[in-house]
Amino acid sequence: MDIVRLFKSLGDETRLRLLHLLLHHELNVNELVRIMDMGQSRISRHLKILADSGLLQSRRDGSYIYYTRAGGADLAHLTDFIIQAGGSRQDFAADLEKTQELLDERKHRVKTFFNSLVDDWDLLKQEVLGDFSLKRIVAREAQGANTAADLGCGTGEMLLELGRHAQRVIGVDSSAGMLEKSRQRLSGSGVNADLRLGELEHLPIRNGETDLVVMEMVLRHVAVPLEGIKEVSRVLEPGGRFIMADFDRHDQEEIRYRYGGVWAGFDREQLRQWLQQAGLDLLQLEQHWVQQGLGVNVCLAVKPQGPSGKEVFTG
Repeated sequence: MDIVRLFKSLGDETRLRLLHLLLHHELNVNELVRIMDMGQSRISRHLKILADSGLLQSRRDGSYIYYTRAGGADLAHLTDFIIQAGGSRQDFAADLEKTQELLDERKHRVKTFFNSLVDDWDLLKQEVLGDFSLKRIVAREAQGANTAADLGCGTGEMLLELGRHAQRVIGVDSSAGMLEKSRQRLSGSGVNADLRLGELEHLPIRNGETDLVVMEMVLRHVAVPLEGIKEVSRVLEPGGRFIMADFDRHDQEEIRYRYGGVWAGFDREQLRQWLQQAGLDLLQLEQHWVQQGLGVNVCLAVKPQGPSGKEVFTG
C-alpha cells in the first residue's frame, strides 16, 4: 500500500464525502451523482483516485458500476476513524439522509414492480425458468420440519409445497398484492400458513423461529444481499437449513428490465462469501441452465450448532 498516495487521496472535501458515504453503502455512479449533486465526470474522477489509492473497490453489474469500501484489516482503523469523525459533520449527515431516501425509493420500485405483476407473475416465471423447480430439494429438506418460511413468497406456489411437509409455514413478501394472491391460492388447501408483510432486510420473524427457509429468485431484488442472508441466519434455529436459488451473474439487460432486480444475478464465489459472513455453512452449490441462456445457482446451507465458517461440500 502506498501510504503517501492514500493520504493524498483524502486531501479533498469531495473525496472525503464520497468515501464516508461508501463506507456505509454500496452505490453506483448515477446514484452518487444524484446524492452529491455534481456532474458525472467529476464524480468518476474522484472515485478513480479513491479506488487507485486502495480505499474503494468496484464491480460491474450490467451497465452499472458500483463502488464500496475496500476490504482489508490494514484499512480498518482508518475507515473506522473516518466514520466516527464524520458523525459530527452536518454535510456528511445530509449525504446519508439523501442516500436513505434513495434506498427507500429502490424498495418502493420493487414493491411497485411486483404489485403491477400480481396477475402475470406465475407465467413470467415459467417463461424464463421453464421446467426448473426447487420443489424436489424442498420436499427432501422439509420432511419433518416444524416451521418453514418462504421469503418473497409471491403468489404462494412454494408455500403449498412447504405445507405438504412442514407442520407450519410462514410466507413473507413486501407486496400486499402478492400476499393476497397467496391467501387466495392457499384458501381451502389445509396448509397452516401465516402470511406476513415485510422486508427481507428486516424480517417479521423472531430469532430462531424457523428450521427451514426458502428464498427462490428473490435475493437479486435486495439492495444489500448480505443483510438479507444475515436475516435468514437470525431467524433459523441452530441446525436449520436454507435453500436459495437465483440467477447466475449475466449481462442481459432485457432480462433485468422484464423480471426486475437490483442485481443482475450473482457469481458462485460471491454467494459462498456471503453465506460464510452470515454464519452459515454451505453444504451444496449447484448450477442449473434455464431458458434464454441463463443459469440459476442453487445453494443449500445450514446454520451450525457451534462455530461456523466450514464449507462442507460444493458441486
